[in-house]
Amino acid sequence: MSVDIRLASSRGKGADLYHGEDPGNIVTPGDVITADTGFMRGHGTYMEEDCLHASVAGTVERVNKLVSVRPPKTRYNGEIGDVVIGRVIELALRRWRVETHSRMDSVLMLSSVNLPGGELRRRSEEDEKMMRSYLKEGDLISAEVQNVMSDGCLSLHTRSLKYGKLGQGTLVQVSPSLVLRRKTHFHNLPVGASIILGNNGFIWLSPTQDEQDGDTGGYQTNLQPVSHSDREVIARLRNCVLALADRQMLLFDTSILHAYEASMKHTVKELLKPEVIADVVDLVRQRMELEGS
Repeated sequence: MSVDIRLASSRGKGADLYHGEDPGNIVTPGDVITADTGFMRGHGTYMEEDCLHASVAGTVERVNKLVSVRPPKTRYNGEIGDVVIGRVIELALRRWRVETHSRMDSVLMLSSVNLPGGELRRRSEEDEKMMRSYLKEGDLISAEVQNVMSDGCLSLHTRSLKYGKLGQGTLVQVSPSLVLRRKTHFHNLPVGASIILGNNGFIWLSPTQDEQDGDTGGYQTNLQPVSHSDREVIARLRNCVLALADRQMLLFDTSILHAYEASMKHTVKELLKPEVIADVVDLVRQRMELEGS
């Protein structure tokens, strides 16, 4: 049995590990953001005595004349077209209720899914009886936000074959604000794993599969045993994602790949140590600054 002993003097201080935005851009509730009346009030702000104040703690964002405050940790606010990962929590009348880390449970209608075989037709009473054979409680799915209801509830769809039930892999949860919005959130990484970066902060890591399930409609999952090498790759990717999230770095395919490559000099288990996390993330920052990312 081996014991890992580290001296307190070898640990980095919190102030030295902070590489966030300009501290002057951070506000707390009640702080005055600006006295200029030409700005429009956005989320996280309120007007008082002709000054714009912050109603939440976070960073100030300015888009033209619109000023808002973005909190560092918040529930997911969905937008149409977002890729999300969720867990089915209940079957209801012609719909599934899905947990997506938003303020309210999301809804996946029976009419918004592909039937097995990708068949396009009206949903019948027989399809309603078969709903549990398609998706049941506890299943993880990838989907797209189709609509945002007036009360904030998200309506999802899985009509594209790239969406559907998720099979074997690992789910990682981070703050939704750390996932960078890009044109695609599905990536087959060259290290032998696939990643889905959900805009809601749920990230799915799985072994790369051959695209031979084009007619399954997203309901048949591969339950074959995963090799030890694939499991080690997924575990390393998971620890890299958590390391980047711990240092508040944006998550996208390039930053995760850079972290994976920088982590190769350490074992998977060592990536959980604070000083190793700081070392890996600093290497990622340096490389991205050189590449202008």
